[in-house]
Amino acid sequence: MSLVVFEVQKPIHCAACRRGPLRHLVRESGVPRCLDCADLGHLVYLPRGDAALTRRAREASSLHAVVVRRHRGRRRYERQGLLVEDAALVRAERACLADADARARRRERDRLRRAAEDVRFTAAFAAEIRRLFPGCPADRAQAIAAHASVRGSGRVGRTAAGRALDEQAVSVAVRAAVRHTDTEYDALLMAGVPRFAARARLAARIDAILDGWRAGPLS
Repeated sequence: MSLVVFEVQKPIHCAACRRGPLRHLVRESGVPRCLDCADLGHLVYLPRGDAALTRRAREASSLHAVVVRRHRGRRRYERQGLLVEDAALVRAERACLADADARARRRERDRLRRAAEDVRFTAAFAAEIRRLFPGCPADRAQAIAAHASVRGSGRVGRTAAGRALDEQAVSVAVRAAVRHTDTEYDALLMAGVPRFAARARLAARIDAILDGWRAGPLS
């Protein structure tokens, strides 16, 4: 279990000492308390962003707290950083400086490995598209696969089903590509047509294109 500290933007004051407005606070029994009143005032803030520094500072600190902030659009709390002991942060910074070159070389090796994996996966995704839709031009299959499989994009190709080359996931990627590229779907959205209404309006045309691709290339 980790202590949780909230990063807030509203003008909130400590229920105990009345200090505020607070940037960071702890909720105890439903009421806000400043870090000093929560016995966390001696900790220093380490923003997220450097995984090695964060890990080492957390491990070196006998007391630490996770700082989170509410993201209104996503309706969830997201991690912003850590509160750690100052001495622990100093030790972690020294350790990171000592092996910075080695970690940089490891990151480069990892980057090259991931790039090679992405090339292989995109090729496999494109081949699966061509198997399911033999009438799909090879360049279109490659473009669809490249778009769907971008690492970190959250697109269908990066889902568990997509990575497993599940037929439904591959078909979803192809259908989405046809929707955006071969119809006026994007223009309808820009004109204010609701997404589901636009999809319903174009469904028959998209189905016709996909049926033609499933049938295979024209002889």
